[in-house]
Amino acid sequence: MITFLQGKLVESLPTQVIVDVNGLGYEALIPLSSFDKLPPPGQPVKLLTQLIVREDAHTLYGFMSAAERDLFRLLINNVSGIGPKTALNILSGMNAITFRGAVANGDVKALSQISGVGKKTAERIVVELRDKIGAAGALEAASAKHALSPDDQKTNDATLALMALGFKQIEAHDAVHAAQTMLGSSATVEQLVRACLKKG
Repeated sequence: MITFLQGKLVESLPTQVIVDVNGLGYEALIPLSSFDKLPPPGQPVKLLTQLIVREDAHTLYGFMSAAERDLFRLLINNVSGIGPKTALNILSGMNAITFRGAVANGDVKALSQISGVGKKTAERIVVELRDKIGAAGALEAASAKHALSPDDQKTNDATLALMALGFKQIEAHDAVHAAQTMLGSSATVEQLVRACLKKG
């Protein structure tokens, strides 16, 4: 399993890159969201990857962030009828945070505007991923839409972390506010989460 490539970016197109890793050239297909984050050719690059093995091809897919790769995996492993090509289209048409928010809010209209995703596919994405993305996706998307103050961002990050650990949204929100009152505004996200877990 190839989990990442670290080397020199030889060539980059909106849909694919070639990375030189110690004299070996790897070609990886990428979404537009990753293309926007690439350094200029000739510069060092680290690309997170997913290898898809089929009878007729071994194809490497590359991503500049873990969120993109996680979403790619979520789509190809959980939504029937979505293969790597459609998953790349989805990542090219909508960033990971907006996508998770659209799924959590059941926004079929927004999802069906992505190239290669019709209404039926959008409905299937919502049905099959809603439980996996859950309320955390909606909260994350809402906070990205309204730029938060550093303190609010800290509260939001700590709440999302607790929800990822199994807390319900209301419980996580209340626990973080209680921890902030106890520890003060200088507490880090990590300190807030630890305090909540001790109490929980």
